Amino acid sequence: MDHLSYKTLTVNKKTANKGWVIIDAGQGSLGRVASEIAKILKGKHKPSYTPFADCGDNVIVINADDTRFTGRKWDQKYYLTHTGYPGGQKRTSPRELKAKSSTLLVERAVRGMLPKNRLGRELFRNLHVFAGSEHPFAAQQPKELTLNI
Repeated sequence: MDHLSYKTLTVNKKTANKGWVIIDAGQGSLGRVASEIAKILKGKHKPSYTPFADCGDNVIVINADDTRFTGRKWDQKYYLTHTGYPGGQKRTSPRELKAKSSTLLVERAVRGMLPKNRLGRELFRNLHVFAGSEHPFAAQQPKELTLNI
């Protein structure tokens, strides 16, 4: 047999079999839930995983209000942002961020676990976070996923 006759099949946008998944954010701590969401967005749970293509599923995260932290992270952890001006560094605790919008905690945690390039930005568009249990994606017939964490 010719060793060059074997071709590796890769997934592209046309051949990717993308589904819809619902995850409840109150199932575990924020970091553990976010890492599972990032795996599903990248498609690492599928046998057809391709590192350079968007082959993951669309993820709907419900109950972002119920996110949990371990220990005293609600008060001791902080997020840094910078305005670009001297002395423009801002610190925000998770409690302040949740008061602003409870979906920002989940979005920020998942975004940090995705690649920092064009593909990561494209994958992040497949994430839909909602504070309560209501969402407008019932027509997509998403499968409910229970995490083992």
